[in-house]
Amino acid sequence: MESGYIKPASESMQTDVQQKKNDEMKLKDLKVKNYLFQAIDQTVIDTILKKDTTKDIWDAMKKKFEGNVRVKRSHLQALRREFKTLEMRSSEGVTEYFSRVMTVANKMQIYEEAMQDVKAVEKIILS
Repeated sequence: MESGYIKPASESMQTDVQQKKNDEMKLKDLKVKNYLFQAIDQTVIDTILKKDTTKDIWDAMKKKFEGNVRVKRSHLQALRREFKTLEMRSSEGVTEYFSRVMTVANKMQIYEEAMQDVKAVEKIILS
């Protein structure tokens, strides 16, 4: 996402060719925006709903998820601790517990942790 749709200052002073190109860019931007909204987690969507263009959305997501190295490291450390201390609750079914374990494991993979499925399965079986 290097460039995105930029709303022209004055649409009335555009030629037909410029107007057509502008409409094409706007349509393309709306399509990409739709794909992003379908692919993004519900918790993140709330933070980007007010963004006008896909460029704005992309920049906001990049800022949110990239962070600096120390922030990433602290998030990963917290997720490792959470994964290590996960236990199945007495009122919880296997499916719910499996879902919780996989959620934490997937978050760890987002932060580039080499989380193997074997570790998650072992965690579930041992619990």
